[in-house]
Amino acid sequence: MRIVAALVFSVVVALIQSVWAAAFALIFPAAVILAARIGIKRVLARLAVVNAFILFLWFVLPFTSQGEVLWTLGPLNVYDEGVRLALLITLKSNAVVAALIGLLATCPIVNLVHALSHMGVPDKLVHLFFFCFRYIHVIHDEYHKLRNAMKIRGFRPRTDMHTYRSTAHLVGMLLVRSFDRSARIMNAMKCRGFNGRFYILGHYEMRRYDYLVGATSVIFSILLLVVR
Repeated sequence: MRIVAALVFSVVVALIQSVWAAAFALIFPAAVILAARIGIKRVLARLAVVNAFILFLWFVLPFTSQGEVLWTLGPLNVYDEGVRLALLITLKSNAVVAALIGLLATCPIVNLVHALSHMGVPDKLVHLFFFCFRYIHVIHDEYHKLRNAMKIRGFRPRTDMHTYRSTAHLVGMLLVRSFDRSARIMNAMKCRGFNGRFYILGHYEMRRYDYLVGATSVIFSILLLVVR
């Protein structure tokens, strides 16, 4: 039900064309985050990553979109349509990411994989999602080991060919180590009888809280469609 609620809400928010509707959409993820009792600092830290990319839009859209000129900054004109588009994208992106944090980030990865299997998602996609989550931290640790080894040997990043070549070697070695580790993991799984799929032993049951979350998300999504 969390996956369905997140999917429905994300699709509806993506269709919104009004800034006021996009701002209104923030109410649902805020309520979900409060109900999940997630720390505000943790949420803001994750949203900061998204807004770091959106920040580049604020350096482009207000100056390149057509519309009424709001003010002039030297040779550049700031257009109202560009500001509206940048603000709309900011609100919609934060609403979707905050909803995913409240609905899915609080759910254990095993439960998400289990739910995706029940929803009929292809096994290969489910396995890919699970193993990416499981081993992305391992690859990150390997990256830090290689970076520390380079620093110990006196490497200092600069804007020269030596830095570019060393960085390329770092990426290549990381890919080689990741491939070797994946081969070892696959052989270990085959030794334990893995035949290409995970068998689901336990099954979930819908509870009153699940119906409440689903109904709330649907009603709120309908309201967004009305005011968008």
